[in-house]
Amino acid sequence: MSFLTSPGSLANLAHVTPRPTQTLWGDNYLSFDSASGGGTFAAQFLPEIYEKEVERYGKRTISGFLGMVGAEMPLASDQVIWSEQGRIHTTYEGVDITDANNASGALSSTAGSGGHIAGLPTGHLLNVGDSVIFAAPDTANILKCYVVAVGTNDAVVQPYTQQCLDNTASGAITFLDNQDNCRLFVYGTEFAKGSEMAASYKSKDASFTQFSNRPVIIRDQYQVNGSDTAQIGWVEVTSENGAGGYLWYIKSEAEARLRFNDYLEMVVIEGEEAGSQLTGININGTQGLFAALSERGLVFNQPDFDPAGGGGLVEFDEILQELDKQGGIEENMMFLDRVTSLEIDNMLAAQNSYGSGGTSYGVFNQSEDMALNLGFSGFRRGSYDFYKTDWKYLNDSVTRGGFTDIEGVIVPAGTSTVYDENMGKNISRPFLHVRYRASEADDRKMKSWITGSVGGNYTSTLDKMQVNFLSERCLCVQAANNFVLLKNNADVA
Repeated sequence: MSFLTSPGSLANLAHVTPRPTQTLWGDNYLSFDSASGGGTFAAQFLPEIYEKEVERYGKRTISGFLGMVGAEMPLASDQVIWSEQGRIHTTYEGVDITDANNASGALSSTAGSGGHIAGLPTGHLLNVGDSVIFAAPDTANILKCYVVAVGTNDAVVQPYTQQCLDNTASGAITFLDNQDNCRLFVYGTEFAKGSEMAASYKSKDASFTQFSNRPVIIRDQYQVNGSDTAQIGWVEVTSENGAGGYLWYIKSEAEARLRFNDYLEMVVIEGEEAGSQLTGININGTQGLFAALSERGLVFNQPDFDPAGGGGLVEFDEILQELDKQGGIEENMMFLDRVTSLEIDNMLAAQNSYGSGGTSYGVFNQSEDMALNLGFSGFRRGSYDFYKTDWKYLNDSVTRGGFTDIEGVIVPAGTSTVYDENMGKNISRPFLHVRYRASEADDRKMKSWITGSVGGNYTSTLDKMQVNFLSERCLCVQAANNFVLLKNNADVA
């Protein structure tokens, strides 16, 4: 007796022999490709999976700028207020000549002598007896004058060396009626023997300017539902802080934390104070670095430091001349985008006499055979030292690297002495520093907490794990007149 088997029955597959281990043998595999059986599986074996994540973007975080140039300090109020010292000398710009020979005798009984000027601010500090230097807008005409009369917004000045401002004598310096935007500054005083100080003499009190900023609340949240936490998948990663290893679903939470750390820096760099259109929703905004420098700092328009483009040291020296007017802090740090950084490298290379074409091998002990260094990390020009570095925030394509309006900032090193309203005394602070809300009850520098009903935290009936992030902070930009913002749409101010 014999068994009859159909061609497709299992008995006809006796040559397929299972093995006790996951090892390939010549008789223990099944073919499911369409050519040998018309099967529906795309492949027999599981796909080859690389469990290590490929780092195709390198370091993705952009924070670190403020850590290099500033500090963080607690704040217990809704507002931080500080005062900055004023100039000690009296100078006025935008002065107008209304009558270059004072023909009308305004403010003075002596008509046809001196010159009547206007455009002084209300409460100006000019006094009769002041000696001033008076200059035209282009400074081609400069006269030293004596103040003979003062008014609320005007004065009469008498040149020391000629009858009036518009003297037409041969070789005399001539100013014109209605010439605007002149400049003067007081370089001293002079009084007759036995004279008294006039009762109207204005005391030159120390001046200061008060500034303030408000902290903003920064929040973010990461969520994962309970079902996804049960679907385990491991990925080998190397994080931006250098740590490595395997992460489960918490990998996304780790990146949410990195992203929030970037927010903490970007908010105080990019922050804007809110106008009236946002007051209805209780949003005040905060003044960030770029906004503060645009309002109170030096702004350089379209810098071109590359000699090949017609720029170079001549253009860079314009910045130095402006820094001289503001206090001349010796050490400065330059945080630049890639284009501007390379332009400065080209500018410095053109000044370097070592080697053919001004090349430098300094980083390799001047050995041409080892390697060629075409970059510069620091240099000295005039009485200033500059330390140059690339700012990732201005280069990354998903942050400021996608825009072209900001090319870099020059930040003075050191500290400033200011009067702190809360402490009631002068204190030293880095020119850039962050103030965060903190008290004995709550520290809001960087808060993180977990809510939901997943991951061992049972705080609600929500079938999710919620990781919450919060901070409340603002940036204080002190002595902004010593900073330089390299920008494409403003002038040096």
